[in-house]
Amino acid sequence: MRATRFISVAAVLALATATGCDGAHKGEASSPVPAGLASFYGQKPSWKDCGGGFECATVQVPLDYSKPSGEKVGISVVRLPAEDKSARIGSLLTNPGGPGGSGVDFIKQSASGFGDELRRRFDIVGFDPRGVAASDPLRCNTGPQLDEFFATDASPDDQKETSTLGGESKAFAERCKTKAGSELPHVGTADAARDMDVLRAALGDSKLTYYGASYGTYLGASYAEQFPKNIRAFVLDGAVDPKLSSTELLIEQAKGFETALRAFADDCVKSGGCPFGTTADAVINKIASFLAATDKKPLSNTRDSRKVTESLAVMGIARALYVKQYWPVLRQSLIRAMEKSDGTYLLALADEMVERKANGSYSNQTDANMAVNCVDKPNPPNLATYGKAAAEAKKVAPRFGPFVVWGGLPCVYWPVQTKQEPKPVTAKGAAPIVVIGTIRDPATPYKWAQSLAGQLSSGVLLTFDGDGHTAYLQGNSCITKATDDYLTTTKPPKDGTTCR
Repeated sequence: MRATRFISVAAVLALATATGCDGAHKGEASSPVPAGLASFYGQKPSWKDCGGGFECATVQVPLDYSKPSGEKVGISVVRLPAEDKSARIGSLLTNPGGPGGSGVDFIKQSASGFGDELRRRFDIVGFDPRGVAASDPLRCNTGPQLDEFFATDASPDDQKETSTLGGESKAFAERCKTKAGSELPHVGTADAARDMDVLRAALGDSKLTYYGASYGTYLGASYAEQFPKNIRAFVLDGAVDPKLSSTELLIEQAKGFETALRAFADDCVKSGGCPFGTTADAVINKIASFLAATDKKPLSNTRDSRKVTESLAVMGIARALYVKQYWPVLRQSLIRAMEKSDGTYLLALADEMVERKANGSYSNQTDANMAVNCVDKPNPPNLATYGKAAAEAKKVAPRFGPFVVWGGLPCVYWPVQTKQEPKPVTAKGAAPIVVIGTIRDPATPYKWAQSLAGQLSSGVLLTFDGDGHTAYLQGNSCITKATDDYLTTTKPPKDGTTCR
């Protein structure tokens, strides 16, 4: 979806209590400190109280790992100290997704949602990856420029609309080259994963315990491939498939949103009195007709002077599909939009999706998200080639395909390109890694979790037969217990376990 490919929803939900026992730092020794990086690995963070029981610090890492004596990046870190110091196992490092999501904000908002036993025995730790939020944030666009980018028709019907979209995407890339050119080669996932190993050492852990959601699974998989001996216990929730190309990922993600839309439609019909139709097909057709009408005549809104275009409406729908608890909000948003041509509620959802504030400013999520995605994998060489991928997406995901795929178009014009083709991640020699997949996940399709668990030499698949994006913070007692027991004891659930 427009520059928010894998962003996770950090919903704070009540979780059941998990139990477990020790399993801290057993087994084979961790990898030695990489050459030239001893000063980084030997850091002792200066923790300071930052309110609400949290402690904050900054850890230094090299901008360019091939030049460790050169420019440095400050990684912002937060922790909620373990409640029982006598039973403390170590740190649980986390990442909520994105790329571009603030891990510091995630922990401040959601630390209480982690299981009781985890909070008792671990320091719950979040960090802003390089280029994100408080970690030397990368910024390319102003608020008005992002307003224009997101409102642009991302489902072009003719050459004129395609050219307009291409122009907006090219301008996005050129602004990043001008404002952040020296940073762009070094914001990719591989470098962020290396930062995680520095954090592991700075936190005082011989091996890493980690929970990653959404894009955080891709970051975790990159870490596992680079540092397999340094893993104590890893949970990858809402998995991204590392072996897919950039456009394959987007096409599959679009199909995931189609699956989630049908689940929403089924739920609407089963709940009775669905205002959009008496069958799931009728509901979906009603929504499709509404979007087609919005493409021709954008909706008004009462928040500001913006028109709610088809692209913004689709973004609002997608945001609500991330979390099942938002489905009643989506229902009311669509009623208001269809009956009164008022897109206020859909626009509010879209703004939440891309972290737009009421004053018209944005967090740097969008800029960072694009920068990471564009350098992580090779991109199509030109607009025409990219258009073929969008056309393919429309065939298999009629409602979401064009919007999701065209959202990555700035990468075609990106000033930094990689030739490193994606490949499976095996993490040979790693301790068991638990991969969680949600069957009707809109943003990270279930098949990705199956694929990643199969690629990893020590992968264990845990399935949540449910809706929404990621599973752990949804409050399912089965998922909570299986996850907390594993992170506490290092004993994984049986491969293929399904929770309902």
